[in-house]
Amino acid sequence: MKMKKLSALLLAGAMCVSIAACSGGNSSTPAPSETGTTETTPAETSSVAASDLNVAVFYYNYSDVYISSVRNNMDTMLEAMGITPDNYDGAGNQSQQTDQINTAIANGANLLIVNIVETSSPDAAQNAVDAAKAAGIPIIFFNREVDSAVVNSYENCAFVGTDAPEAGHMQGKMIGDFLVANFDTVDLNGDGKISYVMFKGQEGNAEAEYRTQYAVEDADAILTEAGKEPLSYYAGDDVATKYLVDQNGTWSSAAAVAYMDTILAEYSEANGNMIELVIANNDDMAMGAISSLQTAGYNLGDGASTTIPVFGVDAIDSAKQAIDEGKMTGTVMQDAEGMASTITALVGNIQNGGALMDGIDDAAGYIVDTDVAKIRVPYGLYTAE
Repeated sequence: MKMKKLSALLLAGAMCVSIAACSGGNSSTPAPSETGTTETTPAETSSVAASDLNVAVFYYNYSDVYISSVRNNMDTMLEAMGITPDNYDGAGNQSQQTDQINTAIANGANLLIVNIVETSSPDAAQNAVDAAKAAGIPIIFFNREVDSAVVNSYENCAFVGTDAPEAGHMQGKMIGDFLVANFDTVDLNGDGKISYVMFKGQEGNAEAEYRTQYAVEDADAILTEAGKEPLSYYAGDDVATKYLVDQNGTWSSAAAVAYMDTILAEYSEANGNMIELVIANNDDMAMGAISSLQTAGYNLGDGASTTIPVFGVDAIDSAKQAIDEGKMTGTVMQDAEGMASTITALVGNIQNGGALMDGIDDAAGYIVDTDVAKIRVPYGLYTAE
């Protein structure tokens, strides 16, 4: 019987964070302590009375499965604090989200939580910070990386996210170790190389860039050290771009299905050029690739059909189920509950009349960047063995 294996990574040498990451278990970042280093004085934020806290949360796209999980967790946690948030769907449109932020402020929002749409430049995030600063209210960015200069431009600004390169490194090691242990089985045409496809998700997004780079680089390093050939891109190693992008920037299952259906019409076992590995920068794209593979008779989890290794990021429920059923190989867990818990700890500071970063430090079990109010939620691994 397959056993679940879940391992947590503590980033930046901070070994004190404890975020449970087991399937079906509860996981959260520790609640802030009563004391801690602050970047603002309580007087700067105490004008927001707890009874008057009006929280507006802006999501880059409701259709993102991982973001939906963060939203569900955060709604529950805020409601438990007596706060009913006003949620906004940016629908992948930065102009729409910017209008939503300005409208929310005009309507009395006095704490902004922003999952920014545009990540290829700092302008959109800076505009949001400038609007919050002009209104004298705190702003918390999350999930999608915001430039440190933007965060540092306002004392009542913070970011909650992950260490973007780490997911790529973890995925690369997971892939490399798996291939070394199963090389002959994965090498369907016996040419001594593993043919792969990479689903990037979005151009200019920090998480997508690092995952695309390190998943392949680190896997190649492990393969080379084991005396194996590095990964070979399915369309040829001489192509300029060795990845496929969701043109809508939504990291969607639909985009992966469309790509895979087209690819499998030409690349197959019968032609001796079948894709032997799928790397996806999120689980939604991974699930789309699996859907297409299943239509072609692969990854059925029945013990009889051939399984093409598929790796993702996020550890959404459908991906964990697919791993448990032998239809997917592994994923890097991005902790939605831990993300929401860390954000609501900051909200709690404001609700209690304190400064945004009160008690948010290494001593309280948080991983905080040096010289900027950025808190990192650790990744983990979810595989079957």
